[in-house]
Parts: sequence; C-alpha cells; structure tokens
Amino acid sequence: MTVITSTAYSRDLGDELRRLRESCTEFGGRALAIRLGWDPSKVSNIEHGKARASEIDLVQFLMMCGKDTDYFEEFRRRYRYAFEEYVVQVSDNVRTLALAESTAKKMLNYDTLTVPGLMQTESYADALYRAAGVVTEERIPALVRARMDRQAVLRRHNRPDCLFFIHEIALRQRVGDERIMADQYRRLYANARFVRIVPADVLVNSAGIRLWEYEKAMPVAYTETDVTQVFAQDLAVIARTRLIFNRVEHVALDEEQSRSKLMEYISSPREDLDDAGPHLA
Repeated sequence: MTVITSTAYSRDLGDELRRLRESCTEFGGRALAIRLGWDPSKVSNIEHGKARASEIDLVQFLMMCGKDTDYFEEFRRRYRYAFEEYVVQVSDNVRTLALAESTAKKMLNYDTLTVPGLMQTESYADALYRAAGVVTEERIPALVRARMDRQAVLRRHNRPDCLFFIHEIALRQRVGDERIMADQYRRLYANARFVRIVPADVLVNSAGIRLWEYEKAMPVAYTETDVTQVFAQDLAVIARTRLIFNRVEHVALDEEQSRSKLMEYISSPREDLDDAGPHLA
C-alpha cells in the first residue's frame, strides 16, 4: 500500500470499496483489517482514497466481500487510473461527480451555454438530455433523477460555499418550451444568492468549468462535454482555473444586479422567448 495524494476518482473508488464491505460482510473497517492481518489504519486509508492498494490488497479485500475473479479484473482496470492527475470518464457516469460535489468545502461554477446542473429544474434537465441526443431515451429518466438527487448538496445545513456564474447566453438559449424556460428562470431567481450573471456583451474565453476545494485534499478542476467528463488536479491546471474565475468574478454582475437581470427574464412577455436565442429542443 502506497500513501499518495488522493484524487476525486480515488475517493470515489475507495467509497465503492467501503460500500462493498458494509453490504457484503459483517465487518467494520478495523475488524476487517484484523481479519486480513493489516494495520488497523490500512482499510480506512484505502476506503478514503488516501492510499493506493496493491493488487494483492485488492484481491484480499474483494475476496472477503465474496467477489469473483471477473469482478476483481474489472475493478482493477478502473483502479489503475485512480490516482492520475487527469481522469476522463463518459459523461453519464455521475458517481465520481456526485461524490466530488458532496464532499467539497467550496464550489465555483461557470457555465456559458446552459444552466448548471445543480440549478436545473427537472423539466429543463429532461429537455436538455433529449436535445443533446447522446443517450438513449429510456436512460433519460434515470439520468434526470440522478441530476436532481445531486442538488441535495445545496439543501444541507453544512452545504459547500457555492457560487454559480452563468453567462447570459445560457439564459437566452431556449431549452424545451416557454413553460420550461419560465420555470427555470424562477428557479434561478429563488436561488439568486448563489448566482452571478455574466452579461451577454462580455466575452470570457472559457467553456463551462468547475473548481472544487476540500478541507483535506487537493482542489479539483472539472469540465465536461456531451460525451466526456474531465477531472484534473494538475497544479498548473488549478492555477489557470483560478485565473479564469478571477476574470469571471471581475466582469460578472453583483448579487443585486444579477437578481434584477433574472427578473427581466421572468417578466419578459412569453412571445419574446421565441426570439431570445437558439432552441435546444
């Protein structure tokens, strides 16, 4: 077992091992360590993604959980990349994303074309998945539900310190019909304390990006497309991401100005939505 810097993905896979232990055995972490002849801290470090387990460690752990060789081989394939500074996943794999958000101390978000996932209404999210056309229709309800479940992080009493910078282009770009957009504007207005609008005439040369900071782990920069999710902990990438957010914060409207801007969209006549921007569904 090698102790190294944890990553969003190593913490995700460590949490998966914890869930396996809890669901497939009767042992607590210390009891399992004793059973395997390990130091008592070893199970905890592996399950928290703070240490890289060797292949022998993984075999022993998974065997105790009743898993077979095929399961081990599949888990080993994923675990190989657990501690990389860059991890790329398919866009509908939300487990690592959800864990990264739920354990963050601070979250900065910047979106240019669409409302951020943590601020989307259920109808908006559904229409957005249908417009993207990158997943089968039967999978959309489960993906929408996962996106709604992720929003619980904003309702916690100890929620992360959050700020969502949203370019006005995202407000103008119609997703679904007029009712969906009207509901989405109201959702943003209800959460205006978290929202800062970047005016439409301001150019910020960046696609959507996230920066998550943690109490006892390295910051994570995150970006996504319709087909990929990228988690990065490279120090140069983190520094560049901070520069992007410094620029965005400088040009964004303040809280009251953003609130007023959102009210303009809520108050706009319904027919104006047809000319507000390109349609995504």
